[in-house]
Amino acid sequence: MSFKRRISYFLVHTAKISNKEARELIISQSVSVAGKLLKENELIDDFSEIRVNGRLLREKTKMVYFKFNKPPGYECSLNEPVDNNLASFFPQNNHLSIAGRLDKSSRGLLLLSNNGKWVEQVCHPKFQKSKEYQVRLDRIPSEEFLQHFRKGVEIGGGTTLPCVCEVIHDSTIKVVLKEGKNRQIRRMCHHLGYRVVDLQRVRIENWRLENLTEGEFEEFAP
Repeated sequence: MSFKRRISYFLVHTAKISNKEARELIISQSVSVAGKLLKENELIDDFSEIRVNGRLLREKTKMVYFKFNKPPGYECSLNEPVDNNLASFFPQNNHLSIAGRLDKSSRGLLLLSNNGKWVEQVCHPKFQKSKEYQVRLDRIPSEEFLQHFRKGVEIGGGTTLPCVCEVIHDSTIKVVLKEGKNRQIRRMCHHLGYRVVDLQRVRIENWRLENLTEGEFEEFAP
């Protein structure tokens, strides 16, 4: 995920100069970020253009946003040393972060971006973004199961928030959550005596999976 650093840190590691030299450049107003001359050692983002004495040191980075249909069997990681990671699907896009993870066995919608602030706003629990799933169980759910699921289920020392849970057809249910505990739906179902056969996320807030095939991604404007 993207985060901010002091401009002096960037100068030291990119221009290969000392901390003292970096501070002198800043004090002399020789450093500009996004066209603005700096007067002090400010925090900067990972994307703005940086110039020193008019010389381009870093080009402005384009913000990109992707919808991706994650196939089952892949870890929600872009770290190449991790087995079955997602990096091979995005060979031309560095510095992406994943907004809204799925466990290895699950499939469906992921959102990715190099805009760390946007990613945090989508995936941090405090923002309570709505996430919709289609879940196939090992048998047709009872009314008791649906009522318990909607009200909240005790998992891992805490009770889940009330949520939407409706039957779509036979053993397939629609679930809408505004929280995202680890393997939450699978653990809720297990607690109520059911097993998840298939779990697919089809929506995060207003972004829908729609017609993306498994392993396919498309760029969008947030």
